[in-house]
Amino acid sequence: MPKKSTPAALPPPSSGLSAKPPESGGTYYDAIILGGGAAGFFAAIRAAEENPGARILILEKARRPLGKVLISGGGRCNVTHACFDAAQLVGYYPRGAAALRGAFSRFQPADTVRWFESRGVKLKTEEDGRMFPVTDNALTITHCLENAAREAGVTLSTQVTALKVDTVSTPDAERAPRFAVVVRKAASTLTEELATRSLLFATGGDSASQALLAGLGHTIEHGVPSLFTFNIRDPRLEGLAGLSVPQAELRLLEADGEKSAIAPQRGPLLITHWGLSGPAALRTSAWGARWLHERNYRAGLSVNWLSPLTTEKALENLQNIRNNPTNSRKKPTAHPLFDLPARLWARLVLAAGIAENTNWADVSKAAIRALAEELTAGQYQISGKGQFKEEFVTCGGVRLDEVDFKTMQSKKIPGLFFAGEVLDIDGLTGGFNFQNAWTTGWLAGSALVGG
Repeated sequence: MPKKSTPAALPPPSSGLSAKPPESGGTYYDAIILGGGAAGFFAAIRAAEENPGARILILEKARRPLGKVLISGGGRCNVTHACFDAAQLVGYYPRGAAALRGAFSRFQPADTVRWFESRGVKLKTEEDGRMFPVTDNALTITHCLENAAREAGVTLSTQVTALKVDTVSTPDAERAPRFAVVVRKAASTLTEELATRSLLFATGGDSASQALLAGLGHTIEHGVPSLFTFNIRDPRLEGLAGLSVPQAELRLLEADGEKSAIAPQRGPLLITHWGLSGPAALRTSAWGARWLHERNYRAGLSVNWLSPLTTEKALENLQNIRNNPTNSRKKPTAHPLFDLPARLWARLVLAAGIAENTNWADVSKAAIRALAEELTAGQYQISGKGQFKEEFVTCGGVRLDEVDFKTMQSKKIPGLFFAGEVLDIDGLTGGFNFQNAWTTGWLAGSALVGG
């Protein structure tokens, strides 16, 4: 059984971040932040800058902090997204939109841009709205955050794990601790107990931290994957990997083929060796994350390759094409329509029961309707999921109705705060998950000290 050490300050962090030694034997802090990622750093910097001289400690269990920042965007760091209207911005969050609406009115992407640029980091906007540092190097962002924390007087200690968190019953006096946090340094059997008045969890989807929160009385929504591609084995897609359409609509189907309650999603769609990917598939997986998990990622999928064209409108167009005398001797398979890739168009024509050597004049009314349905409501079977590039986003975390989104403080336990992906919030790829981290971190940091 691990032996408890005598109270002593944690070893100096390897990053060089430091603060004045705590006055009470090195164990009391005005605020302790569990998690040295984007949300944790942002909260710490905000709290320290708002409260000069406050003793603020970040505890990170990894060897170095800000690991996810370093690998995001292929090492470039997709800092945020150029969407500056809160009402529009929340539409990119499958879970958390309602809670974030007010939060984004207080700190949104425009504020993120100003925050970094005021510290010498300029951002650029790409055609799809994603925003990166002009250096295209994530180190620019990590160095900015580390320097800002250092200058604000934040203490960072890495390779430290929080083993236990207890609330402390003390008179409600100024600076009286509310929490006792038992921690252990990596490769050590000794533990140390730290005391703090405010405690922030910015630990993402870490299951051990979620267990600590559950032990404190918070409800944790079970985490499941959110952004992923669809595994689909279907002869209509075989050999077409790499083909894409600029706008498709996907709708998840129940086992009996009926439409699910999940709203249809639109966007570019890419055919892959294993099935379907691209923004339309990722959006569908995000909004249907729990629904698909409950069905073990086996479900029907309706694909409209011509979105926003409806089946009836497609049928009307096809009938006009067939009835045009100039097309009578043309073969449908050889003349792609609706700007679809030629090979995809030919495959869908064949799937509608129209033979390769058939002329338009010989296509029956039933076959025309079958083709319209194949183009706008073809049904496919999802047989599993794949991971999207280096992204790994989950839904799940602390239930949002247990959190005050004006301050990010627990409604159950005074002095307990949350930021980032520890909450049941997840966004689409494109900088939205980082914006959640910046916003909730800034709000938490604003209220972290002094309550």
